[in-house]
Amino acid sequence: MNSFIIRGDICYSADKNHLITKENSYLICENGVCAGVFDMIPDRYADLPVHDHSGMLVMPGMVDLHIHAPQYAYRGLGMDRELLDWLNTYAFPEESKYGDLVYADNAYTIFANAIRSSATTRLCVFGTLHRTATELLMDKLENIGVVSYVGKVNMDRNSPDTLREASAQTSLADTERFIKETQEKYKNTYPIITPRFIPSCTDELTKGLGMLSKQYHIPVQTHLSENPGEVAWVKELCPWAENYGEAYNRFGLFGKPEKAVMAHCVYSDEKEIARMKENGVFIAHCPASNTNVASGIAPVRKYLEADMNIGLGSDVAGGHSESMFTAMVDALQVSRLYWRLVDQGQKPLNVGEVFYMATKGGGAFFGKVGSFEEGYEFDAVVIDDSLLPHPQELTLQERLERSIYLAGDVKALKAKYCRGIEIMRN
Repeated sequence: MNSFIIRGDICYSADKNHLITKENSYLICENGVCAGVFDMIPDRYADLPVHDHSGMLVMPGMVDLHIHAPQYAYRGLGMDRELLDWLNTYAFPEESKYGDLVYADNAYTIFANAIRSSATTRLCVFGTLHRTATELLMDKLENIGVVSYVGKVNMDRNSPDTLREASAQTSLADTERFIKETQEKYKNTYPIITPRFIPSCTDELTKGLGMLSKQYHIPVQTHLSENPGEVAWVKELCPWAENYGEAYNRFGLFGKPEKAVMAHCVYSDEKEIARMKENGVFIAHCPASNTNVASGIAPVRKYLEADMNIGLGSDVAGGHSESMFTAMVDALQVSRLYWRLVDQGQKPLNVGEVFYMATKGGGAFFGKVGSFEEGYEFDAVVIDDSLLPHPQELTLQERLERSIYLAGDVKALKAKYCRGIEIMRN
């Protein structure tokens, strides 16, 4: 049974407005679930083993709500292009290679090793339209011990010949087979319905995916209102939809009946936002790709103040790093630009808010995940911030902030736990 105690300097979010910090305290894992944080070990847990990380930061595992595994191989390239040009020049040619399982095995091994060494414990992942390669990706993520939703991408129009499925029916049949082969196969890895985006999916395909989501109770991940050109294209392709979100909602892919995570939401109008809130859609804010492919900055303050479901995504390779610490810093920085250049009525984000988004906010997509409150699944990472030396006295919150900005997940990650199992130790 996964029951033990972690001793250390503990940080977690109670909600978006309250960051809890507890120095030299005890975090109890009981059968893979958090039993709480205590100043002293309660008598009923006195016999549990103690993992002593005294003087180190202990925080919930990071949650990445949006990442493209096949794009990891070329991260950091093509950042001088806008979205649609970038897709045609870099993303589509690279993803076409994953029909070759030898190539896919090599690339996905590199990706899985990077996730294992990161602070991420939960993630929503795009594969490619290649079913066998996507199942191979699932095998590798299962083996490293993280919890993930992984999608076989669907594309039956407006795509290169090498990356377009023969028909909507072919795509749907392959997706149903993918679901049947993976839904009960793993302990920690699950299938997710993954239309790439409306421009690459016909109405027939989108409707069929909605039916599969409902039939098999599978959640959905895709892109929404990322780029002005993309939004205009959707309006041209779906003149019957009052906005981009309605093109998904009409077919049951927008948070009802099953959960959905929509990446970006930079140009969502008021009706689209209202429908997202009504349907409980999760927003994956991807600040790095908002800037790298010049799409614009999502109005995150608006979403937070509306109490919408929101987390962070690295969006590799639109984003250049799988690090959720990097994503938090990017979110802080672009929020300041949004405030200064777009709307001074929308104050910038603070560290507590982006930390919440990277943990409990995004974690809610997975259930009771992303906090050390009682009853939450036990995901944790340990950062030895003594490896980031400083001469002054700092509060625990200041140490957390400094570790986020100074890439503590890369320079000082010491241990990582997922569902109460230690899956990495340095």
